[in-house]
Amino acid sequence: MKNKEPLILAVVVVFSLIVYYLVEPYAHHVMHKQVESENFVYADLPAITKTGNVANGKELVMGAGACTGCHSIEVAGVAASMDPVSAAGAYGVNPPDLSNAGVVFDAKFLDALIKNPAEALKVSHKFDESKGQMHPMIPFYGAGGDIDQEVADMVAYLQSIAVSQEELTPKMAYENACGRCHAVGYEKWTQIGEKPKFKYEKDSLAFDIKVLEYQDSLKAYMGKLPPDLSMYYRSRGEHFILTLMENPQNHLAGTAMPRVGVSAESAEKVMEHLKDAADPKRQERAEIGMNVMIYIIIFAIFAILWKKQVWRDLH
Repeated sequence: MKNKEPLILAVVVVFSLIVYYLVEPYAHHVMHKQVESENFVYADLPAITKTGNVANGKELVMGAGACTGCHSIEVAGVAASMDPVSAAGAYGVNPPDLSNAGVVFDAKFLDALIKNPAEALKVSHKFDESKGQMHPMIPFYGAGGDIDQEVADMVAYLQSIAVSQEELTPKMAYENACGRCHAVGYEKWTQIGEKPKFKYEKDSLAFDIKVLEYQDSLKAYMGKLPPDLSMYYRSRGEHFILTLMENPQNHLAGTAMPRVGVSAESAEKVMEHLKDAADPKRQERAEIGMNVMIYIIIFAIFAILWKKQVWRDLH
C-alpha cells in the first residue's frame, strides 16, 4: 500500500496556512482593529496662543470661573463642597480635586475643557445641548474680557500650584486621571478612595455601602460600571490602554468613556501604576534576578579557580 503520510502532512499544512492567513488577520484587524497612537499631542485641539497670568488665573478659578463651586483644591485650602457619594449623586461622578490638574493633564486639553467640556472630552454624542442634554461641567463663557486670555490665565494658575512632573507619582497620576471611575481591587482602591483597614466590621460594611452608592450613580451616568483595572495591563496590554486613554472613540465608537486628556508623561506614570497593580512583585523579581545573575558569575569565577587548583598538578 502506497504511503499516504506525505499527502496527509501536506493537507494539514495547507489547511493550517489557510486558517492562519484568513482567520487570524480577520480576528486581529477586523474584530480587534489596530489603533495607531496619537502620541498625546491632541492635534484636534487649538494651541494656546496667550501667555497666562497666574495671579489673574487664581482670581478667575476662585471667583468668576466658578471652579470651586464643584471642585476642591486641597493645596490651596479649598475643600470639596460635597462628599464623593453626594457629588456623584449630583453630577454622575465626583469632580476631581484640581491641586495637580496642571501637571496631570495636557495644557491644550485643560484649555479646551474649560471652554467646552463635552467637546474636549469627546462625549458630544452623549451631551447634545440642542436636545437639552447638558454636560455636568458648565462651560466657561468668559468674565467680560478676552476669553482666550482668561482661560490661559486659569491654566497657568493650575500649573503653578501643581507638583512638578518629577514629584508626580504613578499612584497620584492614576488617581487623578482614572481613579474616580475605575477601581483597582488589587491595590484596595475604590472610586471613593483607598479602603482603609477598619477595626470593626460594621465600619468596613459602611464604607462598602458608600462605594456601592457611588457606583450606582456612576452606572447611571456612564451606562454601565467602568471595569476594575487590576489586571488590565495583562489582559489588554500597554498599547491598547494608552490609545484608549488618548481617544476612546477610536476603539469604541459611541462609548460614554470620556477622553482622559493626560500628558504623555502622565500617561506613562498611569501605565507604571497599572503595571504594579497587575504584577506587584515585578520590582522584587527584577532585583532577585539581578542578584541571581551576580551570584552565578561569582560562583563561576570560583569554580574556574577551584578547577585550575585541583587539576594543576595533572596537566
